[in-house]
Amino acid sequence: MAGELRVMLEIGPKGKKVVAVAPDWPGLERGAKTGEAAIARLHAYLPRYASVATLAGMGAEFAAIATDATDATPAVVEQYPGTGSTDFWGISFAFSRSDRQALSRAELERELTLLQASWAFFDAVRARVSADLRKGPRGGGRDRDRIVRHVLSTEQEWAATKLGLRPPATPDDAPLTDAGLSAHRDAYRTTIRAFHAQGKPARTWPLRYLIRHTAYHTLDHAWEMEDKDLTANRA
Repeated sequence: MAGELRVMLEIGPKGKKVVAVAPDWPGLERGAKTGEAAIARLHAYLPRYASVATLAGMGAEFAAIATDATDATPAVVEQYPGTGSTDFWGISFAFSRSDRQALSRAELERELTLLQASWAFFDAVRARVSADLRKGPRGGGRDRDRIVRHVLSTEQEWAATKLGLRPPATPDDAPLTDAGLSAHRDAYRTTIRAFHAQGKPARTWPLRYLIRHTAYHTLDHAWEMEDKDLTANRA
């Protein structure tokens, strides 16, 4: 892995969308209409992911890999079939061979550290962007707090269905307190560790996929909030 950005390509069954996944960097995934375009989009997000790597204490390692990736043809280490949702959403919804491979304890902790950094990045973004976000051309789109609630409720659903965790009793329109959010995330990672120690997947999901999909969903919406932030317009 040193000095090399490894990429997997998840190909929709009808060939409408391809997702480029960086298996060594949970959350770094981008979709497009072709593999070449997906890889180009993933490359365009390397500077944005660098903030996550820095929060995880891996900034120098990622910077070296990102610099080499800019000047070299990426190492496509796997191509695998996606699902209908891959074609429809342009998001990874299938498991690769890499996802199914056994994780060492050190590898698991590295991935959980990057997941924690993804959460920290999301929190920093939600704290600084405007409450109202730029709407789409037809006026559609969610505001900041609705995005935050969506990310948390989706994650709680995975926690319940994949890890067997009971979500905290809060009204649907009330965000968790910082303490409650921290407790939820601690339980999420602790349970993943327990499943790993027992050699168990997260129900039907390999642990590696659960981690990278959680990080992807978190970062995708953090970047969405950044892209639609109206703070500069009000300065």
